[in-house]
Amino acid sequence: MASSLKLVTLCTGNVARSVMLGFMFESLAEAGGFDWTVRTAGTHVVEGSAMSSRTRDAMLALSDMGEHHYGAHRSHQLSGDDVSWSDAILTSEASHVNFVRMNFPEAASKTVLFHQFVREAPLDLSFDEQLRFVASRAPLPAFDVDDPAGGDQATYDACASKLWELAQVFSTIVSDDER
Repeated sequence: MASSLKLVTLCTGNVARSVMLGFMFESLAEAGGFDWTVRTAGTHVVEGSAMSSRTRDAMLALSDMGEHHYGAHRSHQLSGDDVSWSDAILTSEASHVNFVRMNFPEAASKTVLFHQFVREAPLDLSFDEQLRFVASRAPLPAFDVDDPAGGDQATYDACASKLWELAQVFSTIVSDDER
């Protein structure tokens, strides 16, 4: 299944972490020739909000991000349509996994804490099996990617750098599954 993936990236307000990761996946998919479609969402959203200038600037500071129309982003509350559409829901915090499990129990087997997936997915399994394996485990807050909201530009830059590193590892895991 990994050759064509529908990914939802999830954070709290859908104006920083999930947005960064969504654009990162789009860049990696284009560069790697992956057929990935990405939606971003939040657990507690003010619908229609733009990303912050710090989020945009943090992404612009990364090399290899490609060209994106960052101004087009508008925040979006995770919906049942997103859940049924997706192959995988990748969250920023353990609390986001718990939110999905509580509000969309049918998605429990495809919802994982992103950093935990990258670190704990067994490399000898297919992507689907990796996803189910990590989804069967308790989400560990030690793998949370901290929310940069309220922080200075350096905080946003550090968040973007961490997500970029994880996203590149994720693309390697998925591309290995395609071979």
